[in-house]
Amino acid sequence: MKRLTVELEIICIGNELLIGKVLNTNAYWLGGQATNLGVDVKRVTVVQDIVFEIAQVILEVLARKPQFIITTGGLGPTFDDKTLQGIAKALNRNSEVNPKALEMVKEKYIQYAIAKKRPVGELTSAQIKMATLPEKTEPVKNPIGTAPSIRVDIDGTVLFALPGVPSEMEAIFTQSIAPIVKQTVGDVVFCEKSIFVSEIMESTLAPLIDKVMNDNPGIYIKSHPKGEENKPHIEIHLTLRAQSKNQPSEKILKALNELINLIQQTQKNLH
Repeated sequence: MKRLTVELEIICIGNELLIGKVLNTNAYWLGGQATNLGVDVKRVTVVQDIVFEIAQVILEVLARKPQFIITTGGLGPTFDDKTLQGIAKALNRNSEVNPKALEMVKEKYIQYAIAKKRPVGELTSAQIKMATLPEKTEPVKNPIGTAPSIRVDIDGTVLFALPGVPSEMEAIFTQSIAPIVKQTVGDVVFCEKSIFVSEIMESTLAPLIDKVMNDNPGIYIKSHPKGEENKPHIEIHLTLRAQSKNQPSEKILKALNELINLIQQTQKNLH
């Protein structure tokens, strides 16, 4: 059966994310960007800096056959940057110094040396590590930092490995990945609307939301409590992912108006 949406899974790599040292803003940002491009973000997985764990989760995601996988973190020069090794293990490929990636790394260090008016030295083993990629891998330029991103095509799935530094990750995604994703998505768009209601319990809203979703196929409605139990203030968020030719904005507005009318009737009855 043909899939109706373009699916993406995100894998975030780093012990610091799991112990609560660093807030996972990368997943938050990527999820929002990909969704706005019309992608269906299926999962976010967070895993330790362990080669076996990285390889295992990549194999699990590949088995679900999303069109895209994006990993973040673990591309740097230190001992705990193990994403490239994990990808190589998952794909059963050898790692090798990639000439194109090595040139990217060299170029960055030359720029740093010139900026600081220092002599240009030979690359260290730690620096070369950032250009040591799995076989049959395409390096992707990092416009801000040193470590290249990579692209790997695997049986219909495209895997991009991005740095964990948010500014680098965002720049690479915006410059090199978003256009590819959008081309794959085509004319599918993501629409959303929100309303806020007060003085009505979430349990009272639940059947109204069910009715509107039933009356408007494809519309997803989620309630987000913002107040306290005895002082309810709730955001109701409506979303729809559909082809632009199917007028998704009009469909979501129709559902929103129906929901508003139901809420107003209910509030009138409560008083």
